[in-house]
Amino acid sequence: MTYWRNKVVLISGGSSGLGENLARTLAAAGAKLVLGAIDADGVEAVAASLRDTGCEATGVWADVTQQEPVDRLIASAVERHGRLDALFNCAGRSARGEALATTPEQFQDLLALNFLATVRCTRAAAPHLIQAQGHLVNIGSLAAKTASKFLGAYPASKFPVAAYSQQLRYELNPRGVHVLLVCPGPIARPDAGQRYDAQATGLPESARKPGGGVKLKGISPDKLARNILRCCERRKPELVMPAKARILFALAQLSPALGDWIIGKMTGASDGGS
Repeated sequence: MTYWRNKVVLISGGSSGLGENLARTLAAAGAKLVLGAIDADGVEAVAASLRDTGCEATGVWADVTQQEPVDRLIASAVERHGRLDALFNCAGRSARGEALATTPEQFQDLLALNFLATVRCTRAAAPHLIQAQGHLVNIGSLAAKTASKFLGAYPASKFPVAAYSQQLRYELNPRGVHVLLVCPGPIARPDAGQRYDAQATGLPESARKPGGGVKLKGISPDKLARNILRCCERRKPELVMPAKARILFALAQLSPALGDWIIGKMTGASDGGS
């Protein structure tokens, strides 16, 4: 992937998960990296491990739910490297719970991280991305396109990412910036079975599983990272994994009742539809 050699890339949520996988894939491709995360020790550890491979990588503490740390994160990348070629908005987390049992405050907290942090980082980075004719990558989810049970505030915090990315394509594509929305299904992780035990109390056992129990094979994070970079190189507007999920999205738009029934079957939560 010589395309990425010496490109300056900023990744929010770069201390773990998909953000870390993207960082390692970009490092192998020769990019210069600035990683932001609220876990100061974790993000520095990832950056240090990348520097050991010869990559120019910097770890920066940043709470991306607050504007001042976001501004400092973007400024640190530009001051260090003189430009910014790509922003990957990876910071975020999932949730478990029933929608009615989820408080407004819990919705607000997840919206602040999963959506408004993307808005903050994007607005701060946009002038530099326009100057570089670069890339903006927003990490959504299959839940940004269709909701399922037991995900609490998560779908409501990811649907706006899809809408925002579409609006940004209209505004930024004519100015030379490529905008990519990534909508992955459950990502394979070693701790997938234990991550939501506390939140899933009182819910079916399936709610503890990746995707709230949706019957999809976990996606390899390394494969997902490679596909994301490939979509950037080809300047594609959207990546959905698995691709067959697009069929569900189309059916759900044509017939919400059918879409609900299919999702119910896929999560073992169908009541026959209505």
